[in-house]
Amino acid sequence: MPCAASVASSAVGLHTRRSYPSTWSSAVCREHKSIFKGFSITIKEDSMRGLAKGWAPTFIGYSMQGLCKFGFYEVFKITYSDIIGEENTYLWRTSLYLAASASAEFFADIALAPMEACKVRIQTCPGYASNLRQCAPKMFAEEGLWAFYKGVVPLWMRQIPYTMMKFACFERTVELLYKHVVPKPRAECSKSEQLVVTFVAGYIAGVFCAIVSHPADSVVSVLNKESGSSAFGVLKKLGPKGVWKGLVARIIMIGTLTALQWFIYDSVKVYFRLPRPPPPEMPESLKKKLGLTE
Repeated sequence: MPCAASVASSAVGLHTRRSYPSTWSSAVCREHKSIFKGFSITIKEDSMRGLAKGWAPTFIGYSMQGLCKFGFYEVFKITYSDIIGEENTYLWRTSLYLAASASAEFFADIALAPMEACKVRIQTCPGYASNLRQCAPKMFAEEGLWAFYKGVVPLWMRQIPYTMMKFACFERTVELLYKHVVPKPRAECSKSEQLVVTFVAGYIAGVFCAIVSHPADSVVSVLNKESGSSAFGVLKKLGPKGVWKGLVARIIMIGTLTALQWFIYDSVKVYFRLPRPPPPEMPESLKKKLGLTE
């Protein structure tokens, strides 16, 4: 996991530096014109250590968020399924995935927000702070507790659509892969083969996640860099074109991270022999109602 956090920090940092204009904070926080330029400048100025800048808040923040996100998703999915019943769970399964994931992400972002604020400040404002131990007390002294949560609403705007896409797209992609691509039923696949399907479905979901959440991500990053800013003011300054800067870097980052998250999550289930329900099938009672059984 520490290695994964360093990789994630490199990609997140380059995406963040790439995305936002140098006009913020009087050129203290600046942009790179491409992801490749970002790599070269980061290594030149900070050596290879610069690629891991902000790894601690990245690791802590996304670990806390992931724990809440995946855990609450399972809880809400079961809860909502019990409410609407077996037949409606199948008929409205995409809506169920969307509702459960949105509910889970609401709470997950409350856990993520403080570390996200520190990560962005470390990665985008040279000289402000070099690590989490320096950054968090300094931000609190300057702006109080609000410094860590002023980006939570834009974070919801970014992460809730992102997570809804992540879970719904993943669940339906797995279903379609087993139905149209994998040459044998899931029950006949080995655990390794099932994990490959999980990884592929996770990467596909990640690409769509990146596209859906990118505009709000642009606003969140600028908010966390600039004291006294507002979401509406940042959105107005960035404009329609500005909110899409850095999308390629984000697709690479989110696609990889989403695939790894699902792979690790499914691997943990395999290792501990936790329930791994197969792709949903129409209940027998519904088949009878629709006249699909004799």
